[in-house]
Amino acid sequence: MTHPAGAVSAFIERHYRHFNAAVVKDASDGYLQHLESGGRMLMTLAGAMSTAELGLSLAEMIRKGKVHAICCTGANLEEDVFNLVAHSHYERVPRYRYLTPQDEQALLERHMNRVTDTCIPEHEAMRRIESFVLRDWQACDEGGARFFPHEYMYRLLLSGSLEPHYEIDPNDSWLLAAAQARLPMFVPGWEDSTLGNVFAAHCIGGDIKSPHTVKSGIEYMIALADWYRRTSADVSIGFFQIGGGIAGDFPVCVVPMLQQDLRLHDVRLWGYFCQISDSTTSYGSYSGAVPNEKITWGKLGVDTPSYVIESDATIVAPLMFARVLGW
Repeated sequence: MTHPAGAVSAFIERHYRHFNAAVVKDASDGYLQHLESGGRMLMTLAGAMSTAELGLSLAEMIRKGKVHAICCTGANLEEDVFNLVAHSHYERVPRYRYLTPQDEQALLERHMNRVTDTCIPEHEAMRRIESFVLRDWQACDEGGARFFPHEYMYRLLLSGSLEPHYEIDPNDSWLLAAAQARLPMFVPGWEDSTLGNVFAAHCIGGDIKSPHTVKSGIEYMIALADWYRRTSADVSIGFFQIGGGIAGDFPVCVVPMLQQDLRLHDVRLWGYFCQISDSTTSYGSYSGAVPNEKITWGKLGVDTPSYVIESDATIVAPLMFARVLGW
């Protein structure tokens, strides 16, 4: 395999030789090899990667065809759009570790919702997007139409109605890139996100008559199974996991579900696996379990290239994407 020749890639090639650094290089090269052999890649996004502005590199990964499907939390789905329209109103809190409870209360009173060192402005971000998406929810509710959470966001972005409100370069929005590419997406547990809570509140308040106006997690699993079967019929699918939790646990289960529960016998295992996580490795902590455990569940095979990078994904993922992109 020919290694990428960009400055970041050359830096990794020279300096990342041992321990976690070596795994960053090896996993990046394994990612490239998987794609070069004709494979596809599903990426999962946990944590607050959108607020960490992962779109600066992930959007280009999508545009360059290095990502073929995404499974993310509801927070990552919406927070990329929040940043797109309200970036100038965000505030950084570099000394967030030293905030007192009173400091936190003061942020609450200013309607600044803190995510580690970054505060998301409620009115400029959350309420602005609510005002747009609520109209679509209500129109679909009245007309009996139903869509997945990410489809509502795709509809909003592709309508162009948010363009006057853009506060960052739209090329740095990974969700906009995904919408333009019509990328398959799966968002389990959307109900616990800000917009999921907003939708539930409007259902309770009677503004939306049917909660079924937004499709459910079970329907997402059915859609994922359909995508996996159709795609893996011709090519191997890799699994690139950022963080743990439902964003990773939900999609990785599709293979044993198809094999063991649907009793299909022609289902490929995942063809590549990489997880970036700072979760302590423990067989009692599912998000921190090493890949070998997944063999016993029928998710990975003995020969599946597997990597675990024990580090902060906000540091590691952009480096890996840079190497995959040849930067």
